[in-house]
Amino acid sequence: MDLSTLTDPIFRLPLVVGLLLACVLPLLGAVLMLRGEWLAALGFAHLAAAGTLLGLAIGLPALPGGLGAAAGGAVVKGVGRISGNTAYGFMILGGWAALLLIAANSGNGEQLGHALIEGQLYFAGPADLAGAVLLAVTSAMALPWLMPRLLHARLLPHHEAANGLPAWRWHLGFDLLAAGGMAVATASMGLMAAFALVLVPAWIAFRTAIGWRRTLAWAVFIGLLAYLTGFAAALLLDQPFGPTLVVALLACALASLGLRTRRVGRTAGRTVSVDGDG
Repeated sequence: MDLSTLTDPIFRLPLVVGLLLACVLPLLGAVLMLRGEWLAALGFAHLAAAGTLLGLAIGLPALPGGLGAAAGGAVVKGVGRISGNTAYGFMILGGWAALLLIAANSGNGEQLGHALIEGQLYFAGPADLAGAVLLAVTSAMALPWLMPRLLHARLLPHHEAANGLPAWRWHLGFDLLAAGGMAVATASMGLMAAFALVLVPAWIAFRTAIGWRRTLAWAVFIGLLAYLTGFAAALLLDQPFGPTLVVALLACALASLGLRTRRVGRTAGRTVSVDGDG
């Protein structure tokens, strides 16, 4: 393909869907990293994939099934007051088993299952755009309220209990937002691509940025950069989108390791120089 492919109107809607997700998912990833629950993205994604496939098998649109399954997992976790990655490990196992069983026992289920795992953003339609817009608007409204409370809960974990605060509201609220984000992203760009957009930008930002606001900004920047690179490369090279995006994100992670190594080396060099002068 040539460069004119990038301006083809047929790819404009998928491009916008991906741009919205590339802005929101790294923010969710940063909060999950803060809470030590980064595995949530993969857990919710597996439940969403299974719910999406089940919905399609019984004649429902893709998105409601995925949202229902992922939100159900978030509610069960909240009601059970389970923290950490253990709950998400069970979500991965249950979602994976359900996904394969539904795929094996429904017409065209195997092909749809592969599509959900591998990801092909170029087939995104108006329903995917509506889901991405709703996710972006909901996140813009909810995160400014949720983030300070979640930061406080992380830094002062006993403060909520000591003061009788209804902490379940913001913990469950964020879990539902993360579940919705993974459901929308899994249906649009695939399970592993969505997981990578949550995990990798946040991981890089936590290693390189100073301060919470810079961490959020850096995570979004990396997500957008990797997304646009992966989108263009997949089109120009005629490759599936999901793996191409993951490769772009992994390249960003490797680059961040190199920059961090050089920064540490320079700092050590300045320290040795100061010591020698002293």
